[in-house]
Amino acid sequence: MTVQDVRAFNRFYTNLIGALDYGRHLYAPYTLTEARVLYELAHATDTDAADLRTDLALDAGYLSRILNKFEEAGLIERAPSRRDPRRRRVSLTPAGRSAARLLDERARESVGALLGAVGPAERVRLAEAMRTIRTILGDGPAPDAAGEAVLREPHPGDLGWIVQRNAALYAAEYGFNADYEGLVARIVADYAEDHDPHLERTWIAEWAGRPVGCVMCVRDDAPGTARLRLLLVEPEARGLGIGDRLVGAVIDFARGVGYRDLVLWTNDILSSARRLYQRHGFVLSAEKPHRSFGQDLVGQDWRLDLHGTGR
Repeated sequence: MTVQDVRAFNRFYTNLIGALDYGRHLYAPYTLTEARVLYELAHATDTDAADLRTDLALDAGYLSRILNKFEEAGLIERAPSRRDPRRRRVSLTPAGRSAARLLDERARESVGALLGAVGPAERVRLAEAMRTIRTILGDGPAPDAAGEAVLREPHPGDLGWIVQRNAALYAAEYGFNADYEGLVARIVADYAEDHDPHLERTWIAEWAGRPVGCVMCVRDDAPGTARLRLLLVEPEARGLGIGDRLVGAVIDFARGVGYRDLVLWTNDILSSARRLYQRHGFVLSAEKPHRSFGQDLVGQDWRLDLHGTGR
């Protein structure tokens, strides 16, 4: 990607937003910035001018003029902040909330008209592309707003999601080629076609209403041994303890059904995953250089004695 690519996208998106407002005066009688301030106030439970200035990256003097205008129009009221008496809490009056609702209705109608020309399948692709842009550029959903991830069994379509996300993420983060997607597809297909639900299981981590992680526990060729496979956590959901919970779920399940050992194979470049395995008591048992997935790698075998390690 080049600077020109980003600028071209910005021009396209700016023109698209302009087209949504063509002849409609979407924000009238307010400017775009004033509409943004109204939106933030309508969706905040307790905010002050300093919060607004930070969240919207506005000049202090410019924001002060907007708030003065809103106060004169009866749209906001200011009072001492409950968090810091030195600050002034800003909140919408009933008239302000009515103005914010009107702007929100106009925006929903405009976006709804835009999406009306997009088919269901393309809407899924569009939403995924938008999430990808936000995640890469540092605007993922806030953990507190999204709530805690839920670990669940796969729903129809989730096994295909495991293949697709493994292939896409490992290509983006490590440069793996289509050979890796083929490997993951075979693993998932074998599981889908023939697995013992009493001894094998797959978990999907769901967060903010969508899948963000996965892991499998399957029987290994060695007697009494289970194998952990295809651990994955989406970039925007990392740092929330989801990987730790997925590995813990595999360990608890494997121990609970009577396996003696739990093993896994990974590559040394997956440093975060290796640290996670070590925290759960896995021990490196062997490693060997290999050429796979279009890369020169060092494969590693890790093992956990389920009877000798408590959690």
